[in-house]
Amino acid sequence: MRIPMLSPRSLLLLVPALLLACQDPRPPAPAPATSAAPAAAPSPTPAPTAAPTPEKTAAAPEKPPEWITAQHVLVAYKGAKNAPKTVTRSKADAKKRAEEVAGKAKAGEDFTALVKEYSDDAATVERLGSLGKFKADGMVKPFSDAAFALKVDETSGVVETPFGFHVIKRNQ
Repeated sequence: MRIPMLSPRSLLLLVPALLLACQDPRPPAPAPATSAAPAAAPSPTPAPTAAPTPEKTAAAPEKPPEWITAQHVLVAYKGAKNAPKTVTRSKADAKKRAEEVAGKAKAGEDFTALVKEYSDDAATVERLGSLGKFKADGMVKPFSDAAFALKVDETSGVVETPFGFHVIKRNQ
């Protein structure tokens, strides 16, 4: 077997890189040095590159989105904020009705059909319950907290706000 001779300059780059690689398995400095002598140290390179990748992947889903889109069904009750004058149900009846909607939605019924049948929000019924694109601070806190906690295509349970009881479906 023939051993290749390294120039003094190559040795000066290789020795510190090997020493650093032995001391700390994840230093940023060895990567440039290993490229200067690819034949001598190809194995330390995969370990540093492989380690940060899963960390970045795991961290990415934790960051909440800046905005989402969602649909909702609002079941209002007499005395709720902005409730239509035609709504005469009690708060308890409204909650029961919203729980019925949530159960049907989670069972897989068409959310748009549920909006048409149950929602008291005249402004969004015309848009099939769509609230469009909104940021977390664009809605009342209980609504935003619930909507932003959902995964895409997931439906919430009953969410109470000053406007009544909501069932939310996140679309995007």
